[in-house]
Amino acid sequence: MTPADLSLAVLSAVRSAVDGGELVVAVPERVVVERPGPGGAGEWASNVALRLAREAGRPPREVAEVLRGRLVDAPGIAGVVVTGPGFLNVTLAGDSVGALVARIGDEGEAYGWGDALRGAGPVAVPDGSELRARVVAEAAGRLVRAQGGSVRGGGVAPVPAGAGRDEAVLGADGSRWALLHPAPHDLAHGAGVLEQRARNPLFRVRYAHARTRGLVAGGAALGVVPGAGPVTGEAARVLTGLLGEQPAVLVAAARKGAPDRLARQLVTLADAFFDFHDSADVLPRGGEKPGAAHRARLALAEAAGTVLAGGLSLLGISAPDHL
Repeated sequence: MTPADLSLAVLSAVRSAVDGGELVVAVPERVVVERPGPGGAGEWASNVALRLAREAGRPPREVAEVLRGRLVDAPGIAGVVVTGPGFLNVTLAGDSVGALVARIGDEGEAYGWGDALRGAGPVAVPDGSELRARVVAEAAGRLVRAQGGSVRGGGVAPVPAGAGRDEAVLGADGSRWALLHPAPHDLAHGAGVLEQRARNPLFRVRYAHARTRGLVAGGAALGVVPGAGPVTGEAARVLTGLLGEQPAVLVAAARKGAPDRLARQLVTLADAFFDFHDSADVLPRGGEKPGAAHRARLALAEAAGTVLAGGLSLLGISAPDHL
């Protein structure tokens, strides 16, 4: 079970409790799962009981216990406990990392696409002749369509190639990133996006992707291919969590018509990949014999590269294999 699958399972538990008369609430459109905070337990946590408690007219822990009873026997779940004021803490059965990596491998750069917005009303995107509005509208439209939705506004998009006075200096990718990465209320970035160094977020994202491709190529030269298996360590846990959250990030960015949310998430993901890369030997060193741990780490690195490439593609930015 992947984090996205778990989110659906928790949502199903809410719907089942409502249908069974145990809770009287409106079933939310989606449920977010994330890594447990201090005092938590298990692999994933949800605050859905706290969100529903007021409407249900019951204490959050009571709501959480109702949902725990519906969720604990769901396929793919090894255990559910309630902590704090009413957080659901879930431990998954089996190799959850392997399941996530396999899903990313199956879906490729379309990982996280879906039909969350199918049948919903059009999402408003910037509508105007100013370049930033046009670039944002184009990227937002791509995000919305990846979730089966439609847009309202953006009448002058798509942006023609070569648009913008900065493109001759920054290049097409740098120009787009400079306009898409900042939040709407912030100024667009300048020539800093050209710097081939760590303080440049676009460089970190693209270099992280290129590094994953280099690891896969290096593994092939050593006879190490990505494979299923456990991956341990805090850095791996953080990276896996971010990969698992990517579908929810894409849906949220699409709902708000906000590609800047995706851009900043890609920076966070790239930084988490570098932490993982630096904390463990993805490939054998020296005379070390390749093993299952190397194959599993390489599979996680490859999955990270796939998600980074897919995110950049949705922003209209290339993901080269070499920098």
